[in-house]
Amino acid sequence: MFNNRTYRRHHKKKDLISFDITVKETNLNIQTHADLTDTAIKAVLRCRNYIETYIKLYPEFATSLLPLKESDTAPKIIKEMIKAGQLTGTGPMASVAGVVAEYTGKALLPFSREVVVENGGDIFIKSDSKTTFTVYAENTPFSMACGILVEKHNTPYGICTSSGTIGHSKSFGKADAVTVLSESCSIADAAATALANKVQSKDDIQKAIDAGTAMSGVDGIVIIVGENIGLWGNLKLVKL
Repeated sequence: MFNNRTYRRHHKKKDLISFDITVKETNLNIQTHADLTDTAIKAVLRCRNYIETYIKLYPEFATSLLPLKESDTAPKIIKEMIKAGQLTGTGPMASVAGVVAEYTGKALLPFSREVVVENGGDIFIKSDSKTTFTVYAENTPFSMACGILVEKHNTPYGICTSSGTIGHSKSFGKADAVTVLSESCSIADAAATALANKVQSKDDIQKAIDAGTAMSGVDGIVIIVGENIGLWGNLKLVKL
């Protein structure tokens, strides 16, 4: 388990209350206008119940590294994970952190105009202002020195990161960080995983960006490999 979460101190939004919740393996940092701990815990429990129950019925949902077929009878959250996998060429669990962040965040929106839910580097956000997300790519010159600036969105969006060098997520690549911006947090998470798998060295950065631009729903990409970085889409790299 990846326990170094010092980066959480660097994405605090002004005028929002920050609190953490833990439900089994799920650990979230949440920012809202009020302490909504109980509501957030209930939302995570619902998410986990849907996913855990579906896995008991269909074990391949948890293990497949390839996209699965659509299911007419599956709950909405399961359908979204399957769709994210189909759009990005991954198994459905590649989007699990993003989808939990998104469903928790949407459950909090009726009680808070602005919401940030961070789940191990995968973030769901609804904000009234532009937002700078701190780059965390250990042992690179960009880590904690640069940020990803995203302009104000009228609707919620997701910004998710996968790494082949840090963290506990499964990756077949060697990128220090691959960050994806999307209106769907589940797509952002799955796409970050898929693109990180494609990067073995700095020579693969452009190839991965080209693959990402072909994925439906992907609005921005940042790829970091050592001292090298590639960017595309509706975001900017800024100094902190």
